Amino acid sequence: MEIVKRRFQNTLVEALGIHFLELEETKVIATMPVHNATRQPMGLLHGGASVALAETVASVGAWNLIDQEKEFVVGVEINANHIRSKKDGTVTATGIPLHIGRTTMVWEIKIEDEQKRLICISRCTIGVRRQNIEEGYGRV
Repeated sequence: MEIVKRRFQNTLVEALGIHFLELEETKVIATMPVHNATRQPMGLLHGGASVALAETVASVGAWNLIDQEKEFVVGVEINANHIRSKKDGTVTATGIPLHIGRTTMVWEIKIEDEQKRLICISRCTIGVRRQNIEEGYGRV
């Protein structure tokens, strides 16, 4: 988990307060606080913050499954249905892979509140790309 924390220093993930709890081959769990940085002007959890959390969970899950010396991952498509609003507290995202392919992966991410009520459901397609080692492309 330490390598994941280092990869996200000084990024949107750190700014939003996303924290990883679990990283397994078939599951990723992360939390995000609902606070000023993640709220929209009406005081509710911003849909974009939920989508950022979902794509982050899917990306980390996919990254965990690739050959990190030769490949990297990028988000290709994401959709989200915002089911319930939230004003404060913490949301928890749980991502599981629905498809693990050679060049793409599809992840389902459920975002829930502290009472396990569904806040958002998302599906994210992740592209798996080869690194261009000579140019350092894909290295972080």
